[in-house]
Amino acid sequence: MRWRHPAPDCPPRTLRGRFGHSLRWRLVALFVLLALATTAVFVAGTREVFSTGWRGVALPLIADYVDRLAAEIGDPPELARAQAITRRLPVAIRIEGPVLNWDSHPERQRYHDHFHDTSREPHSAREQMLRTLLTRSTADGHRIVFGVGSLQWPQRPVWFAWATLGGLLVLTALAFAYVRHLFRPLDDIRAGAQRYGAGDFSQPIPQRRRDELGELAGQVNAMAEGLNRMLEGQRGLLLAISHELRSPLTRARLNAELVAEGPERDALLRDLAAMRDLIADLLESERLARGDATLQREPTDLNALARTLVAAEFDGRGVALDLAPDLPTLALDRVRLQLLLRNLLDNALRHGGGTPVLLSTQRQAGGVRLSVRDQGPGVDAATLARLAEPFFRPDAARSRERGGVGLGLYLCRLVAQSHGGRLDIAPAAPGLVVSLWLPLDGASAAGAAGALRPA
Repeated sequence: MRWRHPAPDCPPRTLRGRFGHSLRWRLVALFVLLALATTAVFVAGTREVFSTGWRGVALPLIADYVDRLAAEIGDPPELARAQAITRRLPVAIRIEGPVLNWDSHPERQRYHDHFHDTSREPHSAREQMLRTLLTRSTADGHRIVFGVGSLQWPQRPVWFAWATLGGLLVLTALAFAYVRHLFRPLDDIRAGAQRYGAGDFSQPIPQRRRDELGELAGQVNAMAEGLNRMLEGQRGLLLAISHELRSPLTRARLNAELVAEGPERDALLRDLAAMRDLIADLLESERLARGDATLQREPTDLNALARTLVAAEFDGRGVALDLAPDLPTLALDRVRLQLLLRNLLDNALRHGGGTPVLLSTQRQAGGVRLSVRDQGPGVDAATLARLAEPFFRPDAARSRERGGVGLGLYLCRLVAQSHGGRLDIAPAAPGLVVSLWLPLDGASAAGAAGALRPA
């Protein structure tokens, strides 16, 4: 029979849930965090190295350079020399004393007052070191403070920040593209698992690369091939047994006809008829499941087909009709549609608890829907998902006269799929409604074969 795999869970809809669900995005985030952590460690280490080197090597050089600048300004300080230095070099000079008070960058007055205020205790050893390094005193009581002058690239930090952010985004996009390419076989494996779960073993999972994911795809293909062989063997055995039983069953029925009339003969004929119907259903289900059953399509009025079947086989059994008057003519296999209708109505009358059954038709966008509803006790949600499985019966202990063998709805689903449609089962509160949806343009042979390929 057809092997069914439970449908996979739907991916989360929230952003946080999608991030936790996506292996690609988690790997990209890991790469980004690793890059940021590496950069931070590198910058901190480099800063420490340069800081140590600056204190050991650069401080004496800067001190000597500041001494030379102070000597060039003179003792006592000369304004013209100080101005010439600021024009020639990117330095700031501030002179304070009894005769000359001058600042090359007055707009930085607050910074100088804060950083070089000798009456204020420095916040750190670094600040004290910079004060000592950049300040010189002359013999006549002047104090010369040196600093960094105005650089001509005020917009560079902003531009550099945006460039850094853009580069980070580009690198993240490239990382995601590479991870997506790297894990592309996972998409193929997922799609293949879904095909195998739906019973389609015709297309194996492609093996794009010779890596671990390629090996995984090959192992899944091997597993699916083994399952397919096992199921084909079971199906072949079942078909062989069914074919072999038809001849002795026919002979047994002929012999039963010769038995004298009575309750025993009637019971024997009923059992033989049930066995005949079971074998016929098994053979028909396998033909439909394999996709090799040739549909004898002909223009069919679905409403007329329903009226004829109800009048011939269900007259007086509590079947009401609610048929839409504007249904189009469809290309259908009349024999198999009658089989579907008969099974749906039998099932509804059997489990409806003696309540009326409603058969209705209506036109929907792109198709036609035929529904059969009973008003019985219905079934629970766990049982509802399995009603169309072969040989499944909600109550295993019930009698065959009431419950059948569990092939009715399975055959209905196969007939629907062979026509390019689908069979929907839903609770009706009260009761159960089973709906057949058929497309207006019919089903292509390729589509039907693909939908019915055995598992």
